[in-house]
Amino acid sequence: MPPLGRVMAGRDASQSLRLRGPGALPLARRALLACAALPATARAQAWPARPVRLIVPFVPGGPADLIGRILAEALASGWGQPVVVENRGGAGGNLGAELVARAAPDGHTLLLNTSGQVQGAAMYRKLAFDPVADFTPIAMVAYYGLVVVVRPGLAAASLADFVALMRARPGEITVASAGVGTPTQLTAELFRLRAGAAFTPVPFNGAAPAQTALLAGQVDAMFQNPVLAVPAVRDGKLRALATTGAARAEALPDVPTVAEQGYPGFEGGTWYAVLGPAGMPADLTTRIEADLRRAVAQPAVRERFAAQSLETRDIGAAALGGIMQEDLRRWSELIRRLGLTQD
Repeated sequence: MPPLGRVMAGRDASQSLRLRGPGALPLARRALLACAALPATARAQAWPARPVRLIVPFVPGGPADLIGRILAEALASGWGQPVVVENRGGAGGNLGAELVARAAPDGHTLLLNTSGQVQGAAMYRKLAFDPVADFTPIAMVAYYGLVVVVRPGLAAASLADFVALMRARPGEITVASAGVGTPTQLTAELFRLRAGAAFTPVPFNGAAPAQTALLAGQVDAMFQNPVLAVPAVRDGKLRALATTGAARAEALPDVPTVAEQGYPGFEGGTWYAVLGPAGMPADLTTRIEADLRRAVAQPAVRERFAAQSLETRDIGAAALGGIMQEDLRRWSELIRRLGLTQD
C-alpha cells in the first residue's frame, strides 16, 4: 500500500468553540457552495485536485484514529492523492467537527465521526454547529457494541446477578465511563433505567484511564468499548457479562447480548462514519461513498478491523442520514431526562 502521508498535529484541546446558532452557515461557506453549480463532469475530473484531509476529532490512539488510518491507506491508491489524517481532539470531538462543518464542500475535507458526537449533541447548551444539518452523510464504515465488564472480585457471574446486586445495594456499585455524555456513560444509564436499578457513575477522562481504575479494583464495572475490553476479558483480568449490540459481538461470540438476557430491543452500540460539509455536490458524494464501500469490502481492511474487535459496516449515505437523525432524537431524550449539560 502507498504511504499514509504526513499526520498533522492536533490543536490544543483547550481551544474554545466559536459560537453560532445551530444550522447557520458562515458567509464564506455560502459563497463556496457556488461550486455545486459546476457541471458534474468538470467536478469529477477536478477531484481530488490535492491531498484529501480526513479529520479525526479525537486524539491519536483510539478506535476513531485507528479506523481513519486504515481507511486513509485504502483510499489513497485509488484517489491518486495522499489522504492526510489530522487529529483535532478537544471538546468531546466538537473542535474537529466544527472545522469540517465550516470547510468548503468540495470533498477535500472529510470527517470521520462517531455516533457518540451525535448522541451527545443535546448536552451542549451552545453548540457551534448542527450535528446533522451541517454535514453531508457519506457512508458508515464500522461499528461495535459495548461490553459490560466487571472486576473479577465482584459477586456477579451474569447480568442478572449484576442487576440483583445493584438493587440490593442501591448506589454502592460504581460504574466507570469514558466521560460525561460519552456512549460508555449513556449506554450504562440507559440500562440502569431499563433495569430499574441504581449505581454511582464515575466518569473519567477517557476509556483507557477508566479501564485502568477498573483493573485496579477502584470501580466495579463499566460498559466498555471492545478495543480495550476484549483483550482484558481474554486474559481473565475482567469478566464479561453482556454485550450491548443488536447481535452478539464477533470478538466475543459466547457472551450473550443485553437483549438476550431479558431486555428485548436494548441496543447501545457505537458507529463510525465519514461525513463531509453540508452542500457537497450529489455526484461527488456518490463517488466518495462508492469508494468507501469498496474500501471496507477489502479483506485486508476487514481483517484489520476485526483484529481490533471492530465490525465492518457497509451503509450508504441515504440510510446513514436517517440513522443520524434517529440517534439525535433517541439520545437527546435520555440526556434531557438525566439533566446532563455542558457549555
